[in-house]
Amino acid sequence: MSTLPTCPKCNSEYTYEDGELFICPECAHEWPKAAAEAAGDDVLIVRDANGNLLADGDFVTLIKDLKVKGSSSTLKVGTKVKINRLVDGDHDIDCKIDGIGAMMLKSEFVKKV
Repeated sequence: MSTLPTCPKCNSEYTYEDGELFICPECAHEWPKAAAEAAGDDVLIVRDANGNLLADGDFVTLIKDLKVKGSSSTLKVGTKVKINRLVDGDHDIDCKIDGIGAMMLKSEFVKKV
């Protein structure tokens, strides 16, 4: 018999499986099995401003106007960005933005589409 992980939100041990999700009956938190399996490895876990798990190749949108350092241009709210890869550090999203080029963003300023 396999052991199920505890809830990452409330640490309840009464979690159960439902298809591709783990569900906590005490706090109603749901999370994908892939996130629970990745948490066991030394895999980089990056979440957006809403707490959604981000992965390489995901599309995100900006939730705040951002000034581009070294340029007079500004990235506007709602700009759609494709994540090339996730990296460890302060700016953890390596991406390419149309009209600007390659740059790095903080995950706290994006939300998953």
